Amino acid sequence: MNASSANVTMVIEYRDSFSKAVTKNVIVVVLGISINCINAGLIHTFCKHQIFYMNPRYILFIHLVFNDMVQVTLTVIMFVISYIFYKINVSICCVFILIALFTTENSPLNLACMAVECYIAICVPLRHVQICTIKRTLMLIGLIWVTTVLSVLPDLFITLATQPLGFFHSQVFCLRQTVFPNPIIIKKRDITYSVFLVIVWITIFYTYFKILFTAKTASKDAKKARNTILLHGFQLLLCMASYATPQLKDALQQWFPENYTDSLFASYIIVQILPRSISSIIYGIRDNTFRKYLKRYLLCKVSIP
Repeated sequence: MNASSANVTMVIEYRDSFSKAVTKNVIVVVLGISINCINAGLIHTFCKHQIFYMNPRYILFIHLVFNDMVQVTLTVIMFVISYIFYKINVSICCVFILIALFTTENSPLNLACMAVECYIAICVPLRHVQICTIKRTLMLIGLIWVTTVLSVLPDLFITLATQPLGFFHSQVFCLRQTVFPNPIIIKKRDITYSVFLVIVWITIFYTYFKILFTAKTASKDAKKARNTILLHGFQLLLCMASYATPQLKDALQQWFPENYTDSLFASYIIVQILPRSISSIIYGIRDNTFRKYLKRYLLCKVSIP
């Protein structure tokens, strides 16, 4: 039995008590609703004001927020389903897993693009308007989705080619390794994640240090951009932790065999939930323009009887 199979077996055999299961589900649902409510306010603010949807920076940001909302919603649904129904149809699980993978892999790429936009605005300000147009920003978002789709869809095609038709009508505990069990997929995943990891981190480091050198002799905006890139790096670090999730689960199984499910729950909160709350801090609170309009929206909501 390989490590992935062992992890699945551990999850299936060591189920939580009723009280612990209720506590974990309440925590996850409350966190998910809270994050989505905040992000919904950000999206509403973005859509109501032309100053945002005509700015490439905010377009990339709101794409990240929307991506986070979809990802949080799906992972919370899958978490609750794992306790209520335990096993679900493979075909339904495939849909959930594919969309969750799309949005999970989108986030680091989107953060890298936002870092590049920030670098252009600070280090090449005279060409920013020509380089960062609305059309090119939308094309870049399209490219992000094409990249993640091409990365994930082969998992489905390999499974269709190697598994009997009856497999897709069976019931499984909904995890990536249970619906896409072929060893080739695991090798492909490791290679893809390694490539993504290298490309995105090189981008973050390059843009950060270029802005850092500019900020030493430049304006307050350059220094703020440097701090923004640093926050992107922290957010990216949490997002990229999802790329190391298989290795993390193996380590948790070895370190905490008696509390494996609790360890998985903690890693789920840190890797899947926490990174989705940072976007609102970076732009919803730190950005003066967005904070001003978001405050208006919140005050209007409070004043309504």
